[in-house]
Amino acid sequence: MTHPFLSPIETVAPEGLLARARGLPVPRVALVNAGSVTALAGLREMAENGLAEPILVGDPAKIAAAADGIEWDIAGLRLVDAPAAAASPAAAALARTGEADAIMKGQVHTSTFLRGLLPRAAGLRDDSARCGHVFHITRPGDDRPLLLTDAALNVAPDVQTRKACLGHAVALARILGIERPRAALLAATEDPIASIPNTLESQQIAAWARHAIPEADVAGPIAMDLALSSEAAAIKGYDDPVAGAADIMVAPAITTGNVLFKTLVFALGACAGGVVMGARVPILLTSRAQKTPARLASAALGMIVAAARP
Repeated sequence: MTHPFLSPIETVAPEGLLARARGLPVPRVALVNAGSVTALAGLREMAENGLAEPILVGDPAKIAAAADGIEWDIAGLRLVDAPAAAASPAAAALARTGEADAIMKGQVHTSTFLRGLLPRAAGLRDDSARCGHVFHITRPGDDRPLLLTDAALNVAPDVQTRKACLGHAVALARILGIERPRAALLAATEDPIASIPNTLESQQIAAWARHAIPEADVAGPIAMDLALSSEAAAIKGYDDPVAGAADIMVAPAITTGNVLFKTLVFALGACAGGVVMGARVPILLTSRAQKTPARLASAALGMIVAAARP
C-alpha cells in the first residue's frame, strides 16, 4: 500500500539549476568504490547529461562487471585501481593533485567514504576548516531553492560547526544568485529559554552572524512556521526579514535536518540535490534511494561549486 502522506507527484530536477551548470566546465568526478550497478548508473546519467567527466575508483574487476550489467562501454574512461578502503584515499589524492574536480560516493558506507576524505591527513581541507552538507531543495514546478544544512554530515554540531554550516549555505546561495540570503536557525520556539539549549545557541549564532556574515539576514532562534509563513509571523507578532521568506534553514542536529529533508521529498515530491562544502573539492553524498532528478541536481551543484572555487 502507498502511505496516504506520500506525494503522488513525480520529482523533477530544477531546470534552472541544470541550465546554470551546463554553461560551466564539466568537472572530473571521481566515483569512490565504483563497482556497483546503482552507483555506476548514477554517474553514467550525470555524464550523459553533460554534468560529469567520470573517473572510476575501485576494484577493476567489480567495476567491469557493473559496467557490463548496465551495458556501458567504459573503455575510454580513466580507471584507478584502489579496492575497498583504499578507494577514498585514492580519490583524495586525485583531488590534491588537481586531477579530480569533485568526489562522489559509490558503493561504500558513508562513514568509510568520509574517513578517507575529511581527516586533515587527507589534505582536502585547511586545519581550521569545518565541512558541512547543504541540500538544495525545490518543489515541483518551482525552481526557487530552499537550502538546508546540515542533514547528512554533522551529527550533533556544536556552535562553531553550525556557524561554518551557515557560512557554507550563505556562500552557496550567493553563488546561485541569491544576493542577500535569508537564513533561519531552526528551533522549537523563537524565545531563547534555558530549558531548550538550542534556542540560546541559535541566539548566539544569530548575533555573531550580524558581524561575521553581513551579506545575509539571519534569524534565530526561529520556529519553522515563522520561517515559512508570513501569516504565522503576523499572528505571533514576529517581525524579521527572514519571517515567511527563508532561503536557508540551519538544523540544530542531523535528526531534525534528516526528518525535514525526507518530509519535503516524500510528502511534497521535492527534489533534493546535495553537496558537502568546506573541502578542496565538492563532495557528493549520493544515496542508493535517490532517483535520477536528485542525482542530476547533486551533479549540477557539484559542478557549480567546483566552478566557483578560486
